[in-house]
Amino acid sequence: MSGRAPTALAMLAVLAVAGAVAVMSRAVPGPQPAAPLPPAPVGDRPDDPTTVSPVWADAVAERTGIPGRALVAYAAATLRLDAEQPGCRLGWPTLAAIGAVESAHGTYGGTHVEPDGRTAEPITGIPLDGSEGVAAIEDSDDGELDGDDAWDRAVGPMQFIPSTWRQWSADGNGDGRADVHNLDDVALAAGRYLCASGGDLSDGTNWRQAVLSYNRSAEYATTVLDTANDYARASKG
Repeated sequence: MSGRAPTALAMLAVLAVAGAVAVMSRAVPGPQPAAPLPPAPVGDRPDDPTTVSPVWADAVAERTGIPGRALVAYAAATLRLDAEQPGCRLGWPTLAAIGAVESAHGTYGGTHVEPDGRTAEPITGIPLDGSEGVAAIEDSDDGELDGDDAWDRAVGPMQFIPSTWRQWSADGNGDGRADVHNLDDVALAAGRYLCASGGDLSDGTNWRQAVLSYNRSAEYATTVLDTANDYARASKG
């Protein structure tokens, strides 16, 4: 994990949650180059585009410091998206960078990602109560997803708020359910969200637009860009 990617839950001035916009006083800088798109990992089953090569995953996890199970979730999501939306061109480093910022790859608070993709303990953000640097979003689901019936909170390793999860929830591992605490599911949901927001993410302007849709913060976009580029470079050995 890149040292330049603080977890969103620990940031005082920026709350990075999908669908919640924290308006910053400074202007968003101009477009920067999109994170490189390394070759997609080749699976052992060519008939299944979401199969991630364990050899590739082990090697890249060691080079980048990304936990292996988390890396598999990010790579599988981008392979799935490549089959669904080939024009999107979302690289796994972008999802990995967002996962690093949002929850340190599902390890925030001392938890971890289990072999089935779920975090051992739920990850739930602070109340979105309009306090300094935080969006004000009143409860939208009677606390069903986040356990708070007064204010919404971001939930899971990719930090979705309840209303956004209702719209973009996904079953990334084929178990028949969309689980906001499962990194396979939320990585696919986040990828679809980014593709819908930006279009062809190999274009720097589109890439930045998509990341800013996740959090309209110049600092957030720069951190994600730097971290994604770090992962892409490290993955090449």
